[in-house]
Amino acid sequence: MPSRILLRPTGFVDSPFGHDGKVARLAGGLSWFAGVELIHPDGARELVPVEGIERRFDDAMAEDWQRLTGPRPPLRLGERTVRLEQPQVMGILNVTPDSFSDGGAHSDAEAACFAGADMAAAGAVILDVGGESTRPGAKPVWEGDELERVLPVVERLARGGNAVSIDTRKAAVAEAALAAGAALVNDVSALTHDPHMAEVVAKGGAPVILMHHQGDPQTMQDNPRYGDVVVEVFEWLEERIGAAEAAGITRERILVDPGFGFGKTVAHNLALMNGLALLHGLGCPIVLGASRKRTIGALAGEAPADQRLAGSLALALKAAEQGVQLIRVHDVAETVQALKVWRGLRDQALTPRA
Repeated sequence: MPSRILLRPTGFVDSPFGHDGKVARLAGGLSWFAGVELIHPDGARELVPVEGIERRFDDAMAEDWQRLTGPRPPLRLGERTVRLEQPQVMGILNVTPDSFSDGGAHSDAEAACFAGADMAAAGAVILDVGGESTRPGAKPVWEGDELERVLPVVERLARGGNAVSIDTRKAAVAEAALAAGAALVNDVSALTHDPHMAEVVAKGGAPVILMHHQGDPQTMQDNPRYGDVVVEVFEWLEERIGAAEAAGITRERILVDPGFGFGKTVAHNLALMNGLALLHGLGCPIVLGASRKRTIGALAGEAPADQRLAGSLALALKAAEQGVQLIRVHDVAETVQALKVWRGLRDQALTPRA
């Protein structure tokens, strides 16, 4: 149960025109909503209209409302600026032999750099380089091996003018990658794995992605349990944001990821997708990494990982509808095309009627 009343936007509409005072803009993006589900501490849920909702606010709700509706500032990633008023694509570049989907495909540094360049050319605004698989059951990688895998790729891609993220749980890897040109740290442990990671991020000045998880990669899928997965993910991320702020990382530098597939069943993942808009109440940009995940296979006749493109696109568009700012994917060109069509639909709806 939540510790206070939470606000989940719902009742999305195509256009705000003709609905003055009856709809609100979600996180300064391209989605508007007409209703709010109030999630009470006793578990009760109440659907109320946006019109007049301010009369229900206490101080905490008013602050959450500002975070729900306020725009997200652009990400400053070295010399690159990533605007967040529309969904952007983050390309997954695993330089590992054992990642669940593309393990081994980019284990050679030169091949990885060519793949990264192709992703950037296809429209990825960030290249997320990782040297340790965190798939279910994966074993930890020695720090030296991880550094050897990622540093040549990070350095070359950054030197080529790309915004590069380092996907790691280890402080030493993050520190070395930032020195090599990475401009963002993607920590799937949300600063819990390595006691020195928060200090490295705070001193490095780069933004950080805090991802929800339950357990570690070796055990996280053994028997994940939640009372209300969406509420529990929200409150866990809120606690991790507070810990990051206490370590000297300002909220403006924090992004959050609900951790699709990390310590969650198929039912948990689907509930998260349906309830994503709640997470905007954290006041941070949202990152979603659902590309090629096991849930897609489970819903599609056990399709193997390399045959889950259509399902990945369905989840990407669901995320876009709920205002997710960064969509982390393997199939960059296809996702960019899908989002361009989505953007075309939004532009048409947002064109004032004659």
